[in-house]
Amino acid sequence: MTFLESSTFAAGFLLSISLILAIGAQNAFVLRQGLRREHVLALVLFCAACDALLITLGVLGFGAISKAAPWITPAFTYGGAAFLFVYGLRSFMAARKGGAALMPSENASISLTKALLTCAAITFLNPHVYLDTVVLIGSISANYDNKLAFAIGASFASFSFFFALGYGAQLLRPFFANPRSWQILEIIVGAFMWSIALKLLLS
Repeated sequence: MTFLESSTFAAGFLLSISLILAIGAQNAFVLRQGLRREHVLALVLFCAACDALLITLGVLGFGAISKAAPWITPAFTYGGAAFLFVYGLRSFMAARKGGAALMPSENASISLTKALLTCAAITFLNPHVYLDTVVLIGSISANYDNKLAFAIGASFASFSFFFALGYGAQLLRPFFANPRSWQILEIIVGAFMWSIALKLLLS
C-alpha cells in the first residue's frame, strides 16, 4: 500500500470512527447484549457488516439516489422516529419492572434470531445510519482518488469499534450485577432513544 493509499485509508478510518463513537440505538443494543454475553460475536459481525454495506453504497454514489427520490428522506425520518419511540418506551417499561428480569440470566436471554431481527430494525430504521454512512461518508469519499481505500478504512473502523464495544462491555459486568444498575442503563437508553426521535421530528 502506497503512502497516498495509507493516508486515504486513515482518513476513512478517522471519519468513520468519529461518527460511530456517538452513542446511538445500535451501540446501546450491542452494549446491552455484551453485558449479558448474549450472541456477541454474531451481533458485532452483523453491525459491522451492515455498516460496511452502507458505506460501500455511499461511496458508490447512493447519495445521488436520495436526491433523485426526495420521498426517501421523510420516510426514513418518520419511520425511524416511530421505531425509536417504541424502543425507548420498552426500555422505560423494563426499568420500571426492574428485579430479576434485568439480570443477565438465562431467563432474561433472547434467541439469536430475535437479537438479529432487533438489531436489523435498529440499524435500518434509523435515519442517522444513512446520513452518516451513505450520505456523509459517501460525499466525503468523492474528494479522494482511491475510493476503495477510503471505504475499506471506514469499514475497518466499524469492525474495530463494534468488537471493542461488544467484548469490552464484559469488563463492566461486576457493576451491572446489581439490578439497579440495569434499571439506570434502561432509563438512559430510553431517554436517548426518545431524544433522537424528537430531534428527527424537529429537524
